[in-house]
Amino acid sequence: MNSLEQQITSLVKSAVEALYHIEISDAQIQLQKTRPEFEGNITLVVFPFVKAARKAPAQVAAEIGDKLVADGSGLVAKYNAVQGFLNLTISDAFWVNQLKAIDADENYGRQPDRHQLMMVEYSSPNTNKPLHLGHVRNNLLGFSIAQIQEANGWKVVKTNIVNDRGIHICKSMLAWLKFGNGETPESSGKKGDHLIGDYYVRFDKEYKAQIAELMAKGMDEETAKREAPLMLEAQEMLRKWEANDPEIRALWAKMNEWVYAGFDETYRRMGVSFDKIYYESNTYLEGKSEVEKGLASGVFYRREDGSVWADLTKDGLDEKLLLRSDGTSVYMTQDIGTAKLRFQDYPIDKMVYVVGNEQEYHFKVLSILLDRLGFPFGKELVHFSYGMVELPNGKMKSREGTVVDADDLMDKMVADAKEISKDKVHTLRSFPEGDKNTLQGITDAEADEIARKVGLGALKYFILKVDPRKNMLFNPAESIDFNGNTGPFIQYTYARIRSVLRKAETDLVKLDKLDKQVELDPKELSLIQRLTEYPAMVRAAGDEFSPAILCNYAYALACDFNSFYHDLSILNEPDEQKKSLRLLLSANVAKVLRSAMALLGIEMPERM
Repeated sequence: MNSLEQQITSLVKSAVEALYHIEISDAQIQLQKTRPEFEGNITLVVFPFVKAARKAPAQVAAEIGDKLVADGSGLVAKYNAVQGFLNLTISDAFWVNQLKAIDADENYGRQPDRHQLMMVEYSSPNTNKPLHLGHVRNNLLGFSIAQIQEANGWKVVKTNIVNDRGIHICKSMLAWLKFGNGETPESSGKKGDHLIGDYYVRFDKEYKAQIAELMAKGMDEETAKREAPLMLEAQEMLRKWEANDPEIRALWAKMNEWVYAGFDETYRRMGVSFDKIYYESNTYLEGKSEVEKGLASGVFYRREDGSVWADLTKDGLDEKLLLRSDGTSVYMTQDIGTAKLRFQDYPIDKMVYVVGNEQEYHFKVLSILLDRLGFPFGKELVHFSYGMVELPNGKMKSREGTVVDADDLMDKMVADAKEISKDKVHTLRSFPEGDKNTLQGITDAEADEIARKVGLGALKYFILKVDPRKNMLFNPAESIDFNGNTGPFIQYTYARIRSVLRKAETDLVKLDKLDKQVELDPKELSLIQRLTEYPAMVRAAGDEFSPAILCNYAYALACDFNSFYHDLSILNEPDEQKKSLRLLLSANVAKVLRSAMALLGIEMPERM
């Protein structure tokens, strides 16, 4: 449907051309939201037409206003002119027609197909530890951004690069060999990723003990870190892995399978998915090959110890290691190979990396190196840099086992939601006194499913509502509050609407009852106007890569509905036309809330 701005623009062009016999472009028509102290919905700035009209600004505004009211379209009901500003009040009939159009559009808010492909990379876990709170923000942002860009007409490929090789992987493997006594996920009852993570922590504990022992014998700390037997063994294990040692490779494959099974379960619970998964163990060789080509062509250089480097000083950066002296690769090598393979596999128009702001330097370097290696897409890579998740007691450290585990976090959120709802009744301050939405009469399984949706919805919304580029402090108790700007508040509003619609199922909404003479209450008008903003919010969230925009919109829409519901009767409204309007309005608020929250990866319960 044509937006209000488009329709006003067309009418203004016709009016100005008829009144002053001049042709104007769309760019000359300046529209803005009417300021709160003036009556009206939209304001036209008339100064661009004053010179051609050869009249005072106030007179030009009044003449254009008269023309718009009398044009026969019925769009502009009345106006007021304040010097060079024409404040237009849009007719109730227009807003009712907007509501009808929203109701008729099953894909309301979605943009036309762009016929372009965007690849969004997120998650990027290491197979030496389970997913933690930092991964939760990464996954939720990445999945939501993919959903939002798809709604904006992109064909989206969601991808993951699993860091399944390297010294950190060897640390877990070595600790399991030395201290595991053959422990498996089955024998321990632990998820595979948790089991392997325990041995990563165990390695660090034993490694620190060895460092302390060497320092007690007079060795300085840096030398002790290099010469500690565990570190030397881990480095030797990595060399054997890259040399395809069959015993090391078999152990690596077995332990990674345990981790993958654990990851899959966590992803499923979190509600995120991928279209294509790449593995560093497959891509690093492509990267090494490209580095060797760059070395041969003079793009890179080799030092005396055999290591390979890139000199980035002319780009305002430093020198970057690409291959160690023993020939083993680093993360940058892998990312070069992964980028090459992805652009071979897909006709990518835009490549987006969802990675924390601690890696900004890394992606600046990657872009420069790919460009130097002759890949045309090098300069076009987008690093979606987001802030870290912080805890009240500081940063998380995987090696020390002080992370907030993703599985434990989800368990707690669902348990908290279940605890809050155990009385089967929730009353929100936003609704009239005594108005309650109950869970009475449902099975335990249904109650558990509602608790799952509410708990995970609280987690997702709390993380996504923050500007993604900012660091955030995670507060589980605040996130699950049923009042204020939270996921459960919006979910409850949706469930309330669904309850009203179920009660009104015999009073089908009849569009033909909504004629042009309907007079809108200010609460109804405000709610319709908010609904018309949804497509623009979807576009803005896509343009800015910001799910927070949709969070704020959904919260504002829920607040508007609660105000409408508090002040106006729906089911007991005696006027049949008014009742139909309010039911139709309620149904479309629910539709848009469900759509917006789906783009955030949040499920909406029918009852709460």
